[in-house]
Order: sequence, then C-alpha cells, then structure tokens
Amino acid sequence: MAPCGNHSEGTTEFVLAGFPNLNSTGVELFSTFFLIYLLTLTGNVLIVGVVGADHRLQTPMYFFLGNLSCLEILITSVIIPKMLSNFLSKQHTISFAACIAQFYFYFFLGASEFLLLAVMSVDRYLAICRPLHYPLLMSGAVCFRVASACWVGGLLSVLGPTVTVALLPFCKQGAVIQHFFCDSGPLLHLACTNTTKLEETDFILAFLVIVSSLTITAASYGQIVLAVLRIPSASGRQKAFSTCTSHLMVVTLFYGSAIFLYVRPSQSGSVDTNWSVTVVTTFVTPLLNPFIYALRNDRVKEALKDMLRKVVAEFSDNSLLPESPRKKTVS
Repeated sequence: MAPCGNHSEGTTEFVLAGFPNLNSTGVELFSTFFLIYLLTLTGNVLIVGVVGADHRLQTPMYFFLGNLSCLEILITSVIIPKMLSNFLSKQHTISFAACIAQFYFYFFLGASEFLLLAVMSVDRYLAICRPLHYPLLMSGAVCFRVASACWVGGLLSVLGPTVTVALLPFCKQGAVIQHFFCDSGPLLHLACTNTTKLEETDFILAFLVIVSSLTITAASYGQIVLAVLRIPSASGRQKAFSTCTSHLMVVTLFYGSAIFLYVRPSQSGSVDTNWSVTVVTTFVTPLLNPFIYALRNDRVKEALKDMLRKVVAEFSDNSLLPESPRKKTVS
C-alpha cells in the first residue's frame, strides 16, 4: 500500500515501468515482441481456421482446441499492442480506464483458459476411459454448453474484484506500475487504502479457479495413466499417451507459472516478483500452443497441409486465368 500523503482522487493515468532490468533499447524490444505477437497470431489463427474448415477435425477435442486458440489470441492482444506502442514512445503511460479494462480482460481470459484446460482433460479422460459412452457424453450440444460455461465463468468470476479495484483511491497521478501491464499486485501496491480484504478475496478466487481446475486435470490424467497401463500392447499404450502429451505440456507451463504468481495471500507485496515468470503465462504459452498441438498431432498437420494445398492451387488457378479479351475499336 502506497503512503497516503500523495492521495489523488482524480487519477486519470498510470505509467508502466515495462522491463526496467533489461539493457535493450525500445526498438530491440519492439522488434522482439512484435515477432512474438505475429507468430502467436499466425499460429493460433491457423489452428482456429483449420479446425473450423476441415470436417476431420469436427470432434470435441479439436473444438476445445479452437476455443483455446481463441483465448490465446485475445489474451496476447490485451497486453502486447499497448506494450509495443510504449516501446516506441517516451511516455509509457496508460489511462486509468484502459488499465482497468486491461486488468479485467487479462484475468477474465486467464480464468476462462484454466476452466477450459480442465474441460479438455476431462474430454481426454472420457475418450480413453469411457470410449463407448463418449459420443453421448460429449455430443456437439454438450461441448458448446461446456465451452460457453468456461467463457461465462471466467467473465463473471473477475467482475466483482475488477469493480472494487476501479473504485479504489490511488495515491498519485501518473504513479508508476512496476510491471509491463496492469497486473493485480503492482496495481494494488499503488492504492492509498488498506487492500487486505481485496487481496484475500483475490487469493480465494485464484485458489478456487486455478487449484480446482488443476485438481480436475490431475485426477483426469491419473485415471488416464491407470487405464493406459492396462492396455496390453505397447503400440496401443503409445497411441493413447500421444493424444495427451501435448495437453500436458501446455498444462505444466500454464499452471506452474500461474500458481507461483497468483495463489498467494498477499498480492501487493509481490511487486518485485520476477517478471520472467509472468512472461511464460502471457507470451511463451500462447506462442507455443499452436506449435505444440500442430507438430505433435498428425491430424492437424495433415489438415494444415491440405488447406495449404488448396490455397496454393486456388492461387495458381487464378493466376493462370486468361485475360478478358479487349473490345475491338472501330476505325
């Protein structure tokens, strides 16, 4: 909590400190994160496009994968564009309204992603352990309702804390947020009031969303491992495990960094937390997701190849079309 001597009721903007410990110039950082953003958008848009266009991927597993890619596109778009503009600007400011909006959408999309990862693990459990009941349990209507519940659950779970943060008095106009975006801990650190109750509420919400979804994921994969070990053939075991390894890689990255950052009683005291851990959640995981799923999944690779062939063939056909005959002029 900041000292109250500089209390300003009419705070209209903050300053984002960015990456103060790096010696790189703004242009170098801009180039690096622009490339990350471009690759993240390209990879996840390709996943969404191929899942929507290829009939072979019209299954629950790929439907949820498409939703995950949508979340990754949005969560990086909440943070990176503003960061890129600050790299090329002398004033690293963000308006109060934009800061609260960034805070809300980051945690809304993050909570939705945790819920979706838990659902994806249950989907794999049902596919491997209950194959006869799987088509009924994971019908198209059920998948749509479950995915919608993940989005709505994330949206509603952070609405109350966001409104509370928006109503807090902040101690200084243009105060510096010691982060590259409006994260919870650095923002609460600037409040000119006791935020203990809010921090406790945030801890409870983070615990419920992150730890409960992790528990569901761990339980699902525990059952999957037991079921796969009972498969007599080595090739059968390998095939069953191959459908889960990609999801497990994403889960390990995402949960590990998020638990370290947010499942702690005090948020405002974590201002000096190594920002590199946050980078894993906000940049590395969204960047790796499409490559992990595409490179380790034969169906997705084949669908991407077919889509690329169609695009190239259509482009070639259009380029070979004869020019329309010119009208003869009458002399």
